[in-house]
Amino acid sequence: MMEKTASQPPERIVQVGTAYQFKDYSVQLNQLLDLYGDVISCTSIGSSVLGKPLWCLKIGRGPRKVHVNAAVHANEWITAPLLLRFIEAFAAGCKQRGAQENESSLECRRWFDNTTLIAVPMVNPDGVDLSQGGIDPACSWAEELLKWNGNHSDFSKWKANARGIDLNDQFPAYWEEEQSRRGITEPAPQDYGGTAPLTEPEAIALAELTSREQFDYVLSLHTQGREIYWNYREYEPEIAEQLALRLAKVSGYRAVKLGGSDAGYKDWFIYRFGRPGFTIEVGEGVNPLPVSDFDEMYGQIYAIIASIMDS
Repeated sequence: MMEKTASQPPERIVQVGTAYQFKDYSVQLNQLLDLYGDVISCTSIGSSVLGKPLWCLKIGRGPRKVHVNAAVHANEWITAPLLLRFIEAFAAGCKQRGAQENESSLECRRWFDNTTLIAVPMVNPDGVDLSQGGIDPACSWAEELLKWNGNHSDFSKWKANARGIDLNDQFPAYWEEEQSRRGITEPAPQDYGGTAPLTEPEAIALAELTSREQFDYVLSLHTQGREIYWNYREYEPEIAEQLALRLAKVSGYRAVKLGGSDAGYKDWFIYRFGRPGFTIEVGEGVNPLPVSDFDEMYGQIYAIIASIMDS
C-alpha cells in the first residue's frame, strides 16, 4: 500500500499558536464552514458542563461511517486542531478541480463518495480552556476546581471536565472495575470516573451520537506515546489487529494489545458494538505536548485517518 501524505494547501485556516482554546476552535470552525459549507455540515450534539456547544462535523455521503473524536482529555487539547486540520484538508481536496486537481484531491473525492466522516474535535471544551487558561473568575465551580486541583492555580496537568470527572473513565464497559482499580473516590484532575457511568453531558452526548449513527470504525485521539490500542477484553472483531498493524505501518506507531484498562470510549464501543475501535496516542513526551511538534504529529494523524477512510 502506498504511504499517505498530507496535502499542502497554500493557506491553512487551522493554525495553532501558543495555545488553542475553545474560542480559537470556534473561530476556525466558522471560517471552515464559510469556505466549505457545501462540503462540511455542523451540528451541536449537546453542551458541556459550563454550556459550551459540542460541535459535530460531518463530511462525505458514503455508506461507511467513520467516527473520530479528540480533546477528550483537557491537557491533550492539541488533538483538536490535529483533527480539524485533517477535516480542512479533506474538504479542500473535495473542492479542487481542473488545474488544481491531483492525486490527493481525487482521493478525497473518493472518500467523500464512499465514506461519511463524523467528527467531534473537542469533546471537553471546558477542560481544554481550564488546562490552558486556569479558572475563569466567573466560573460557578471556581472554588471546587481549585480544591480539586490541590489548591494549585496551575491547571496544565488537568485532564478532567469542569466537574473533575475523567471523561474517558465514564463509559459502561466494566466501569466498576476501572473505578476500583483507580481507587479515586472524589473529583480530581484525572482518573475519577464519577459516581456512575454516563453522568457527564459530554460523555452522554458522545454515547448517544455513537448509538444513533452506528459507526463502522471509531478513532479516539489522545496523547502521548505513539501507540495504537486496538483490543478490549477479546470483544474486538478478528480484523482489529490487522487494521491496527496497518495503521502502525503508515504512521510509525506501535500497535499495542492493552490490558488492565476499562470504561474508555474505545472500550465501550468495542464492547457494545463488536466493531473496530482504536485509541491513538499521538506524539511523545510529557502532556501537554509542545506546539513545535504539531506538523510532525499531523503527518502521522493524516496517515492514520486516511488509512481508516480507505478500509
